[in-house]
Amino acid sequence: MNVRRGRRTVRERHYLLVPKGIEEKRIPSLIGRTVVWESPKGKRIKGKITSLHGNKGVLRAIFERGLPGEALGTKVRIL
Repeated sequence: MNVRRGRRTVRERHYLLVPKGIEEKRIPSLIGRTVVWESPKGKRIKGKITSLHGNKGVLRAIFERGLPGEALGTKVRIL
């Protein structure tokens, strides 16, 4: 998981997700599903998968609010 960004801008609520263990044919079917990031203390932040990003199976998700820096590189649950 990483932040979606441009050359000069960072979108705090937009994250790029790389699904592991899912066939490439099935990845587009994940659009519209809910994702949840859980902190080590149990705090949950929900988001929604909105679209694909590029041609290599990366997903774009928008969360309710920005995730903390400790969330970068961690796993999220796709419901």
